[in-house]
Amino acid sequence: MGFMAMMVSWPAIAAAFIVAASLSSPAAMRASAAAAAGGGGGNNPTAGFAKVDLTGGDFQVQRPYDVPESRRFRYRDGVWTFWVYDSDKPFNTATHTNPRTEVRLRGHDYSSGVWQFEGYGYVPSGTSGVSVMQIHNEEGAEHATILMLHVYDGVLRFYDGPAIESNIYDRWFRLNVVHDVKASTVAVYIDGKQKFSTNVIPSESYYFKFGVYMQHRDWSNCMESQWTNVTVYTKSY
Repeated sequence: MGFMAMMVSWPAIAAAFIVAASLSSPAAMRASAAAAAGGGGGNNPTAGFAKVDLTGGDFQVQRPYDVPESRRFRYRDGVWTFWVYDSDKPFNTATHTNPRTEVRLRGHDYSSGVWQFEGYGYVPSGTSGVSVMQIHNEEGAEHATILMLHVYDGVLRFYDGPAIESNIYDRWFRLNVVHDVKASTVAVYIDGKQKFSTNVIPSESYYFKFGVYMQHRDWSNCMESQWTNVTVYTKSY
């Protein structure tokens, strides 16, 4: 794909990304404008939530174990770009899972309350058969996740099931995912509007991930997603 990765350290990248929450870069400004144009109006899913303080160490990149991080990840102008190929290795030698380049948000695993992921995402046309965001259960749980957002042929879906948003390609969108632990529910908002909600199987604890993680059908040779202004919110009952 001709990516020209910047050779910078991960802590510096993560710290710079957090600073980019000011939406100062052109790409981030487009993301904010797209979200505003989406018509959320007064329906702000973050109302009543408190922002969680994130540091550079909270962003852990997982990528194919046999390639340098710079060959599957790029930071530029406040935007993270993740890509992976269908022939790539797993993220370590102990797993047989599919290829991925993802951030695992660590240090903020949770087991109670209401938690929310917010990010401005972009999926280029041609990317298919991939998860771009997930809520993962604790390691060793019977079910690995309670939510995965897959992209197939331009449609954002809950796993392989219900369509959440059509025509997701080639545009910035604001994604909010709200998880009520006690109620065992998740809700998905696109550009400020609730598009999906469902009950989920409870687990002991949870954490957020985003990027690209190849799935088991209809995948493209290369899978990519871009993200900016990732924020975590929470509130107690």
